[in-house]
Amino acid sequence: MKRLAAALIALTATPAVAQQRDYCPERPGINTPACIVDKGHVSVETAVVDWTLDRQPDSRTDTVLIGDTMVRLGVTDSVEARIGWTPYGHQRTRDRQSGAIDRVGQTGDVSLGLKASLLHPDGSGLSIAALPYVTLPVGGSAIGAGKAGAGFLLPVTYELSDAVQLDATPEVDAQPNTGRTGRHLQYSAAGGASFKLTKAVSFTAEAQVIQDNDPDDRTTQALGALSVGWQAKDDLQFDLFGIVGLNHDAPDMELAAGVSRRF
Repeated sequence: MKRLAAALIALTATPAVAQQRDYCPERPGINTPACIVDKGHVSVETAVVDWTLDRQPDSRTDTVLIGDTMVRLGVTDSVEARIGWTPYGHQRTRDRQSGAIDRVGQTGDVSLGLKASLLHPDGSGLSIAALPYVTLPVGGSAIGAGKAGAGFLLPVTYELSDAVQLDATPEVDAQPNTGRTGRHLQYSAAGGASFKLTKAVSFTAEAQVIQDNDPDDRTTQALGALSVGWQAKDDLQFDLFGIVGLNHDAPDMELAAGVSRRF
């Protein structure tokens, strides 16, 4: 009888459905989380509007990006493919001495990449990933780089508790020179902490240092950032993001608002 009962249970049991991971968009913030999109799912993450102000002794530059988007596709349980594109950007530069204004509106470059989890692809506990990428110079000369580039990120996240997570993202890039005649190395390191204020609302504080070895304009930028995300549904998040330049080389500020949706 016991064997018969076991056989009947096996025949009528419903196969277990794999539990979907918590949604983990990369917006907002400076750091890149190490979590991977679930296999077969797509995350579309868009900066609806993104404004950057850069004031220099002889000029003021305002750059507005519209619809800057990253699409992440879960290829396996531990690997995702990525494509990013800025469909439109507008740059306004005013000469402080003459008052002359130069305006340009154009598309941005395309980025392609793969993010592979090295530990805990769901982002739990200590999570580590490797993220190589390339950029294709399909955009205009003001919004785009004008030349192909590449880079490598090593996102690391660590959950201290259900409410607190630490993030770090070291990065090295081969960036096109300002003169567009070659490439140079750029190094950066970002770190921060995220706090769950409620089940749906999270707050993040971050800092970043960028060492840009452009032979025509060598700079070291220091940045601070604050952001807030509201997960309205399991697969939907809205966000606000702000950066402040902490030294002369960095842009004065950047403000952005975005939305992320998993399908």
